[in-house]
Amino acid sequence: MASVETTETEGLAGEDGVRRRDFINIAAVSFASAGAVAVVVPLVNQMNPSADVLALASTEVDLSSIQPGQAIKTTFRSQPLFVRQLTPKEIEEADKVDASTLRDPQTLEERTVDGKKQWLVTMGVCTHLGCVPLGAGEGENKGEYGGYFCPCHGSSYDTAARIRKGPAPKNLEVPKFSFTSDTAILVG
Repeated sequence: MASVETTETEGLAGEDGVRRRDFINIAAVSFASAGAVAVVVPLVNQMNPSADVLALASTEVDLSSIQPGQAIKTTFRSQPLFVRQLTPKEIEEADKVDASTLRDPQTLEERTVDGKKQWLVTMGVCTHLGCVPLGAGEGENKGEYGGYFCPCHGSSYDTAARIRKGPAPKNLEVPKFSFTSDTAILVG
């Protein structure tokens, strides 16, 4: 009988040993997984844009104070943004120009939102070397084409902010924007 008890005890001890080993393996894998998550989450999270960048992702602009023929300067993503309400005469002048004769051929329709042709929204950064053109402020030089004039190297833009003269290779950039109401736009 003693030998039978020993066999049963060895069998139980053997089963307990396997159970303990399984528990230790599961615990070790769980601990390693938790450690991996603790390392990976901050690494992935640091690749997300910071709060100040997210805050600059879009800008709302009130159009109610802009009269026909006037423009305002504001900022979008830390760069100047020009918002101009074109007069019927300025729209007519822009439409008269054959777009195929321009250095960067675009029509006024391509640069504005459908049904809101009088509102021109452009970045206020010259496409030559990044200077800020004149023409958005009251009394500023608008250049010989009545739009914007870059004082750094003499680039002239027309009323649709298209390059007409000077070293700038492209028109002033039109950012993505949409009307949130008749008197407000959301840029970005």
